[in-house]
Amino acid sequence: MTIAVDFDGTIVEHEYPKIGRPIPFAIETLRELQKDGHFLILWTVREGALLEEAVEYCRTRNVEFYAINETYPGERSEENYSRKLTVDLFIDDRNLGGMHDWGVIYQMIKEDQPFTPYDFSNTVSQRRSRENKNIFLRIGEAIEKAKNMK
Repeated sequence: MTIAVDFDGTIVEHEYPKIGRPIPFAIETLRELQKDGHFLILWTVREGALLEEAVEYCRTRNVEFYAINETYPGERSEENYSRKLTVDLFIDDRNLGGMHDWGVIYQMIKEDQPFTPYDFSNTVSQRRSRENKNIFLRIGEAIEKAKNMK
């Protein structure tokens, strides 16, 4: 598989623009995924020197990326380059439902079952439990409530 991996909050804790503490088992899992033949792409908002710092952080820990912020090496030099990646899987701390532990991530990929459905029923039921009012009515009520609190 081709797997895009975020850096801040996924490989290391959020300390941007600094590099945070390592997230347990992130680097070890990425090395195992590489050994298993997966293509890893670093997918991050970092650019310039901050990006090089992140790449070097991983490189010194024996994680080499197939590409960085592009689907394949050299894609940015092409006329039709897009920041939209064509990958099989994204590993990112901003996933809906949160991020699994790196051990769980590895098992899901190894078992070729990375896509477990997220149960939205709780979210939907919470949303429906609110009064079914027009959004503008709810905004108006919130404004009135705020005025009365002064």
